[in-house]
Amino acid sequence: MITPSASASASGSASTASAADVPAGAAPGALPSTLGLGMSRSMLELRAFFRERDSMVFTFAFPVIMLFIFGSAFGSGEIAPGVTFTQYFAAGMIASGVVLSSFQSLAIGIAIERDDGTLKRLRGTPMPAAAYFLGKIGLVLISSVVQTVILLVVGTALFGLDLPDTVDLWTRFAWIFLLGSTAGTVLGIAYSSVPRSARSAGAVVSPVVIVLQFISGIFFVLDQLPGWMVNLGSVFPLRWLAQGMRSVFLPAEFEQAEVGGSWMLGQTAAVLAGWSVIGLLLCLWTFRWARRGDR
Repeated sequence: MITPSASASASGSASTASAADVPAGAAPGALPSTLGLGMSRSMLELRAFFRERDSMVFTFAFPVIMLFIFGSAFGSGEIAPGVTFTQYFAAGMIASGVVLSSFQSLAIGIAIERDDGTLKRLRGTPMPAAAYFLGKIGLVLISSVVQTVILLVVGTALFGLDLPDTVDLWTRFAWIFLLGSTAGTVLGIAYSSVPRSARSAGAVVSPVVIVLQFISGIFFVLDQLPGWMVNLGSVFPLRWLAQGMRSVFLPAEFEQAEVGGSWMLGQTAAVLAGWSVIGLLLCLWTFRWARRGDR
């Protein structure tokens, strides 16, 4: 999860850089490619993010703190043979961390950049619009990977989470992670148009993520939720991202305890890919470079 202050700082630092900066390796006098500019934007965003030490620590520590809180509250009681609630919750928090680092951080951060005029100034430079979005994608991917590694280390060291021991499981983890990150990124960019101002961004975005965590089987075991809540959560990608992560990190025997008695990996891929397409279409339809009422 990238906090609003880190995102705003990143945008402030990045917006002061020349849009025509030539990436390393480009020939002198040659126009930089869109991909090269996107990589440069990613580096600017990352440097600004890691300079904000307070925000960086909070970003990576928050999911770990949640692990400790729920691990202490629910202890090591088993919810299925060989599976404790803490293990179940750790797998869910890995999925939740992807959503926090993609959807929430972009929805809040871009809304702030729009409100303070950063987006409008960037749009007035020669930099291709695609380079801006590539920079955000790079920031999301790297921060999500770092956060996932931290959660894996803590989950395996303290809460009995088992790392995958086959190539097939690691491959499954990779495509679930990439599909989840893609869906969260495009949906976050699209949802950034909903807050009317920077001050309202957190209040408009964060409750959505919290509600999704409750109805998607992150804070509670999915089959213990009311049927209507499970059905509602199944519409959104977090439920499937979390179930996919459980299929990677929990014993194969737990599959029978899932709602439907299966990991439903095909449906997981279809839902995450479907939301990626929907999010992309919403981005094309709703994204604005200026505040409402500005030209």
